[in-house]
Amino acid sequence: MPHRPIRQIIENQTVLTAPADTTVREAARLMTQCRVGAVMVVEHGRLVGVFTERDALFRVIAEGRDAGTTRLAEVMTPNPQTIEPDRPFGHALHLMYEGGFRHVPVVEGGKPIGMVSARDALGAELEEFASELRRKEHIGEILG
Repeated sequence: MPHRPIRQIIENQTVLTAPADTTVREAARLMTQCRVGAVMVVEHGRLVGVFTERDALFRVIAEGRDAGTTRLAEVMTPNPQTIEPDRPFGHALHLMYEGGFRHVPVVEGGKPIGMVSARDALGAELEEFASELRRKEHIGEILG
């Protein structure tokens, strides 16, 4: 699993980006619609920051800011660490662990093409776990 190239993980992903002047409320709606925990903030097609659920909680709600008027530029993480799509997923996990964050933007030629998250680490293991459960249930049915 950690050796899978990131490109494989993000291949069917819709890239969620927003300009820096987007309000937190607008960004939260986008994140909800797309069922993701982060949005890449871009200007002129280039990644300038990342805004996450945790940013909404810690930098907006906890500080009493108005989500309808606060702009992403004010509360995003600027210049986030990024990763190239041909790197192994294990490298992204290492970046997350060392940096204490859960999302890593994937860029190619400086342009955002996807996002990997700590949740992606569950993909292969979760499928393997479900498969094992199905196998055990099937064996139980056979043995009756």
